[in-house]
Amino acid sequence: MKILTIGGGGREHAIINAFSRSPKADKLYAAPGNGGISAIAECYPEIKATDIEAVVDLAKKLNPDYVFVAPDDPLVMGMVDRLNEAGFKTFGPKANAAILEGSKVFSKGLMKKYGIPTANYEAFTDPDKAVAYIKEKNSYPTVIKCDGLALGKGVIIAENEEQAVNAIKSMLLDGKFGKSGSEIVIEEYLTGPEVTVLAFTDGKTVKPMISSMDHKRAYDGDKGLNTGGMGTIAPNPLYTEEKQKECMEKIFLPTVRAMEKEGRPFKGCLYFGLMLTPRGAKVIEYNCRFGDPEAQVVLPLLQTDLVDIMEAVWEERLEDLEVKWSDESCACVVMASGGYPERYETGKEISGLDEKGQHKGVYVYHAGTKLGGNAAEKRAVYLTSGGRVLGITATDQTLQGALDKAYGAVKEISFEKAHYRMDIGKRALNEGQ
Repeated sequence: MKILTIGGGGREHAIINAFSRSPKADKLYAAPGNGGISAIAECYPEIKATDIEAVVDLAKKLNPDYVFVAPDDPLVMGMVDRLNEAGFKTFGPKANAAILEGSKVFSKGLMKKYGIPTANYEAFTDPDKAVAYIKEKNSYPTVIKCDGLALGKGVIIAENEEQAVNAIKSMLLDGKFGKSGSEIVIEEYLTGPEVTVLAFTDGKTVKPMISSMDHKRAYDGDKGLNTGGMGTIAPNPLYTEEKQKECMEKIFLPTVRAMEKEGRPFKGCLYFGLMLTPRGAKVIEYNCRFGDPEAQVVLPLLQTDLVDIMEAVWEERLEDLEVKWSDESCACVVMASGGYPERYETGKEISGLDEKGQHKGVYVYHAGTKLGGNAAEKRAVYLTSGGRVLGITATDQTLQGALDKAYGAVKEISFEKAHYRMDIGKRALNEGQ
């Protein structure tokens, strides 16, 4: 079987690595891919993940059995629709279902209509009305979100009226986030631990994956700016069996059924960002695809063949497939460029990796790397090419064991100005006792 995966980050490396373990997958392609992915798949770095026509043309050239569309932008833009029209089997939702992530106003409206637990909110396009609402509520902190995709940066938690008014103005008046911020959602601030649960769904059946805990802030102790994720652990010790049942009954199944009723059946991977509040689990956000770096700790624990799951989702027979998971723990520590998520330099040579971009005892997911070197050296040289560079991932019978392996490898891998958090999993270890 030939499989083309769209995307070029750590998430895509995790997905392609899962495919590489399948006896059914004998040829793997990636567009654009990256330095690390090139060790296990044929990459097409000249093709952007958002260039729908170029991807369709590539699919016509390669004629893959499946195309796996991994990132949010091309899904929201309708890449799956175009690939289906061109006759290709795909994994990922069509545009009318990907709107769950593409529009906060849509997703909040869906939850309100179908009684799915979430934070109270109002939506605005008029800045004066938004400011008047903030002043009337006078409740802080408060959460202000762009309606559309904003590279994970379109959410501002305002601690006071001045911050809230500035956030509203930056989105609705100054156009800081472009069209994504032309409508905003203002919602109540929820408290409690966060849990991420990814789920396979064929539009009717929901098969949740292992839960995970992300670490978004740039520095130890959850300090600094929000990033795309500095590390993850799985499973999340706070997501008990009782919570699993509650979420299945009140959130997961109702969401998939609501989308079906709206004529927007969701097929692919549905991401539930949850807050375990004192009043029960509530949805913070939906994503229409695998999270990154969550995929990097969840997929190593998957025992069922990912190709089998992809086929079952496409053929809408997920109900008949048993999805099995390892009972081990998994930890991922992200090594980022110094200065990330703001200004940072690239092109730094990475040491401590073998010819395939790996390191003994762990799995190294490449998020922002490219191949360098020259023919005279006759060796693979990996260079940094992004903010998040590597996800050093390890599994073990215990979370502490997985963390020890991951951090042991981190100390043996280096590049100039490398930055990583030293406290990934610490909160989970404390709360899991």
